[in-house]
Amino acid sequence: MVTAVRPADTLTRDALAVLQPGFTGTTAPDWLLRRLDEGLVSVALFGRNVHGPEQLGALTGQLRATRDELLIAIDEEGGDVTRLEVRGGSSFPGNLALGAVDDTALTRDVARELGRRLADCGVNFNWAPCADVNSDPANPVIGVRSFGADPALVARHTAAYVEGLQSAGVAACAKHFPGHGDTAVDSHHDLPRVTADLTTLRERELVPFRAAVAAGTRAVMTAHLLLPALDPERPATLSPATLHGLLRAPVTAGGLGFDGLIVSDGIEMRAISATYGIERGTVLALAAGADAICVGGGLSDEDTVLRLRDALVRAVREGELPEERLADAAARVRALAHWTRVAGAGEGAAPAPGIGLTAARRAVRLTSVTPHRPLTVPAYVAAFTPHANIAVGDETPWGVAAELARLLPGTGSATYTAADAAADPAALVDDLLTAAGDRPIVAVVRDLHRHPWMADVLHVLLTARPHTAVIEMGVPQAPPQGTPHIATHGAAHTCTQAATEALTGRGVWGDRADA
Repeated sequence: MVTAVRPADTLTRDALAVLQPGFTGTTAPDWLLRRLDEGLVSVALFGRNVHGPEQLGALTGQLRATRDELLIAIDEEGGDVTRLEVRGGSSFPGNLALGAVDDTALTRDVARELGRRLADCGVNFNWAPCADVNSDPANPVIGVRSFGADPALVARHTAAYVEGLQSAGVAACAKHFPGHGDTAVDSHHDLPRVTADLTTLRERELVPFRAAVAAGTRAVMTAHLLLPALDPERPATLSPATLHGLLRAPVTAGGLGFDGLIVSDGIEMRAISATYGIERGTVLALAAGADAICVGGGLSDEDTVLRLRDALVRAVREGELPEERLADAAARVRALAHWTRVAGAGEGAAPAPGIGLTAARRAVRLTSVTPHRPLTVPAYVAAFTPHANIAVGDETPWGVAAELARLLPGTGSATYTAADAAADPAALVDDLLTAAGDRPIVAVVRDLHRHPWMADVLHVLLTARPHTAVIEMGVPQAPPQGTPHIATHGAAHTCTQAATEALTGRGVWGDRADA
């Protein structure tokens, strides 16, 4: 029997509709506007496209002048992963800080304000929140992006975040299904493997995603990782058993019963591209049940869009991808674009400009090995800086040096890396002490438990200067050290403000007023 294939124009429009491509520049290139006219329904924005709210509003207006019902997507988690404030640091703490506070009303309010700011700039689809349970402390890519290691806590805050974001008219996207927390491999670079059995997955990884679905999340993003308990051969993004057989399957059949948009993580990430290539990866993802393909974090040119479009059309014509599956996926993308237009037509969320700092202050945890006094004199800040993962990027500033220098003029600083410590940690500390002179030292670390070089240098430093203050701006997995030790649960700019307030004895932090 011969299957009828729809006209070329219809196939091409559907193939374009399922792509969520990025581009370079702060205005829309001509090629992108042409593709919008030809059927493209989504555009992805990254930090390179954003220079400020007014510019971003002009850009989204330019895009909507070509296509009114349009998904304009962004990866704006707040915290360490920000695109709106990529050059200055986020005004919102990330998920781990919100999980540390464990006030779902606060999480809902933070997400609503973040959504309001996105909507004001014309962005209506946010690839957030992370619903991953950070069950492996060595995880190099999730960490502070997760609400925590307890599935129930992650679930209730994922639901609150979804509700808050969507109350501002911005579609939420719970990620990375079925859970990227139990890995020690970054899928930007390689294919992680999660060896948990199905019972563990259902009791841990899937709990927050069930909560997200129950809260009405409009989208779910897939993870590029292999879970043999679900599919021993293909990563989740390309696995029919994972997407159609688990995420889409009815609850009565053991599935999650999700009926919204399924979008892939970046298809050019090496976990997919190194094995399958982006064209074949795109076809397999659609065939497995994905509805949209995220691309453009690395490949952001017209040729990439045309290659993926043509690969999908060719797959339909050659019988590899059912035309009904492509049509269904395109219809889901268009339906979400319509939802955002209707949801964004209301009055919108009331502004809450200070909510991010309020949350960051409440997330601060201060302990001390020995009695300490608030810092009142110029200090020397030593930032021990790990290599940034691709999701965070190395363009966004972090640390407390600039903020502390503003509060205490005369404060100096330096950055130290693994390369600096490789030869001789003791020599590094000698140089640090010489630079500091008689000023008190503030050591800033990030995920101390994951970086032996950092722990070695800090040990030598604390031996020489026991009254060194330590600020942990990552996951506070290592035992507290320092006089005092401050855990911020993230490196957002607003976490920096909260940390310096706690260090200098100013303001309100840690859910209490500090006299």
